[in-house]
Amino acid sequence: MIASNKALRPKHHLKWYQVFARRWQLHLFMLIPVAYILIFAYGPMGGIQIAFKDFALRKGVWDSPWADPWYKHFENFFTSFMFWRCVKNTVIISLYSFAVGFPIPIIFALIMNLSRNLRFRKIVQTVTYIPHFISMVVLVGMIVQMFNPVTGLYGALWKFFGGSGYPTSPTSIASAFPHLYVWSGIWQGFGWSSIIYMAALSGVPLELHEAAMVDGASRLRRVWMVDLPAIKPTIQILLIMNIGSLLSVGFEKAYLMQNNMNLEYSEIIATHVYKMTFQGTSSNRYSYSTAVGLCNSLLNGTLLLIANFVTKRLSEDNTSLF
Repeated sequence: MIASNKALRPKHHLKWYQVFARRWQLHLFMLIPVAYILIFAYGPMGGIQIAFKDFALRKGVWDSPWADPWYKHFENFFTSFMFWRCVKNTVIISLYSFAVGFPIPIIFALIMNLSRNLRFRKIVQTVTYIPHFISMVVLVGMIVQMFNPVTGLYGALWKFFGGSGYPTSPTSIASAFPHLYVWSGIWQGFGWSSIIYMAALSGVPLELHEAAMVDGASRLRRVWMVDLPAIKPTIQILLIMNIGSLLSVGFEKAYLMQNNMNLEYSEIIATHVYKMTFQGTSSNRYSYSTAVGLCNSLLNGTLLLIANFVTKRLSEDNTSLF
């Protein structure tokens, strides 16, 4: 029997509704996440126009008058005395967190992959995963209590090693804020961040390791020549995603750790936006805060595009997000 032309038609020539009919169950599952993104991600983007208006609560987003000139609120931020402080602190903390926090989960995953004691691996992984589930309020409370010069571990160690009196708490030293912020975040998240690298390492064929062992490669040499190339695409994708959110320093932790003594180093863009929105007295505080947040988002988007372009050009297999 001669097959019909419809049966012989290649899949890439199918109409969109024919593709939908073939896999309607999968498309049905997509409705919930698509609706979530449209409602909570793209829907609120209409409020971006507040940055270009003199927003008034009584008139609403659409009826508020346009600012004159349209870049007035952006200019107010760029000429503000808080501009350089917020941008400098945000960039320093972001680069510090990225430079230290990105490679540590990779190194940890490689070390865990070297261990052949499954019980030891499970215990270590469980212990390092637990801090991820600690809330930010509890984490900051732990930091404050730990570095308490009177009742905390810091004060106890000070006395144990022969210190006299009470030491100055690092939480009250302005220059110590970036270090406390970054390293507490690494302690909380490096175990959880290593999961994806461990999953990628579990897919490395054992034949590659066996062939390297036959050639006389040491264990560290096999990590460099077998494991790292295997997880290279994963590293590149996560690198692009991390660069895309490089300047999005967490607001909650910075605000909770902030005090009058470390304000010089702890005031970042996110905390400045919050204070101007809910503690400011200006009539245009909502427009000003929206303009500052928009600048931050545009800069993050630009960094994402640049990182994606560079990674795609430099990688041999054109690994990138898009």
